[in-house]
Amino acid sequence: MRVIVKLEALEDCDYEYEYHHYLQGLIYNLIKDSEYSYLHDKKGYKFFCFSNIFPAMDLKKGDKRTLVVSSPDDLFIKRLREVFLKNKRSNKKAKVGRMSFMIDNISLLESRLNSRDLNLITGTPIVVRMQKDRCKEYGIKLEKDYDYVYWRKEYPLSAFIKQIEDNLIKKYIEFYNKTPNSDVFPLIQMLTFRKQISTRLHFEEGTQIVIGTTWEFHFRGLSNDQIGFLEFGIDAGFGEMNSRGFGFMNVVK
Repeated sequence: MRVIVKLEALEDCDYEYEYHHYLQGLIYNLIKDSEYSYLHDKKGYKFFCFSNIFPAMDLKKGDKRTLVVSSPDDLFIKRLREVFLKNKRSNKKAKVGRMSFMIDNISLLESRLNSRDLNLITGTPIVVRMQKDRCKEYGIKLEKDYDYVYWRKEYPLSAFIKQIEDNLIKKYIEFYNKTPNSDVFPLIQMLTFRKQISTRLHFEEGTQIVIGTTWEFHFRGLSNDQIGFLEFGIDAGFGEMNSRGFGFMNVVK
């Protein structure tokens, strides 16, 4: 499920491209008094993802923007909606770095895939990290003795697909406490590379450059089990660092 938040800029402002920790902090603040407050300190998968604030361009006062938060946990999304609505009624502004907004409208959207043939596109880059032992399996030679590397366009596509599918399986097992049906895989059939993007992230211990990639995924003749698994995947997010806003997926209309 998704919550779609329509925003209105309160002032002229440069767009905040390093928005990730600000938006993550906004979400944590929204759920701090709910049963989901534990997510802030939870290690591992947090089962939510979010878009950037789009369109991504400098703001003029009164400009309209949109934020979308997704999760396979419908109650989590409904809790977010409740707090967004409360903040809207009290005219509480939403601040994302140097950008400030009033909340204009909030709506919910079920993530239902109604076709066996569909395309998915990345709303935000997919991040895939590969441990050095997996790099050996994939035939990737590391220039230095790194603990892990980010998948890059010069690495084998098969490694990217394997990491994506394995990551989705792990999330599915943790969320549902069961394994997906065996006929779900292989899942990823065709995909089109768009571009590679470097993003600077801010952590308590400093900053880090993260490498992500954008794609269009093409699916044909999906089974019912594959459709159900993909519905989970597009709400949980593809790849890693979903709770920092990476791997946010959209269905191409």
